[in-house]
Amino acid sequence: MKKSVYSLVLMDDVVEAIDAMAYSMNTSRSNLINQILAERVSFVTPEMRMRDIFSRIEKLMDSRFQLLDQSSDSMMSVKSPLKYKYKPTIKYSVELFRSFEGGVGRLKVSFRTQSRALIDAINRFFELWQQIEEKYLSGVFVNGVPWDMSYVSFTRDFYAPDSDKLTDGDIADAISGYISLLDECIKIYFENADNADEAKKLIDKRYCEQLKKGLVIL
Repeated sequence: MKKSVYSLVLMDDVVEAIDAMAYSMNTSRSNLINQILAERVSFVTPEMRMRDIFSRIEKLMDSRFQLLDQSSDSMMSVKSPLKYKYKPTIKYSVELFRSFEGGVGRLKVSFRTQSRALIDAINRFFELWQQIEEKYLSGVFVNGVPWDMSYVSFTRDFYAPDSDKLTDGDIADAISGYISLLDECIKIYFENADNADEAKKLIDKRYCEQLKKGLVIL
């Protein structure tokens, strides 16, 4: 949505109160005023949609996940423990895009660890995960599934060609479902770390089961 610059004459005390509220909400003065005015005239802004989607995702995540402090209106993060001798956690950060057209958002998965063995295992898992997604989604993403992998982190973009037909509930269901599936498969992999073929078989099976439910976001 297009934004323009407007001049408003406001009382200093009002601006001071707005600034304090904006600070507590981790947003800007302009954005907060925009939200207040939009609510007053019953206009749904991208920020409102983001908040609604994040609220729905939070409710859909089970007890495995712990919600982290939200750094901005467009992002939320959760973490999940991994059973491993170094007791690492997996962090899932979801960023939503303002337009909701085509590209819906981006997921970043990261680990905090200095263990070389754990880093190698994580990289092997994501190599397997990419192979599975390429196997089942190559017909949708002719140029390859939109993911990227770097040092102990994995990024996956979400696309919804018919995003104008999706409700906030549809988007929240799909994103939370993907995170839950990915988290489950990571743990399956580590539980079967001594048997790579068995791990691959089990993860492939779970991915297929999820596809059969019908994905609205890829």
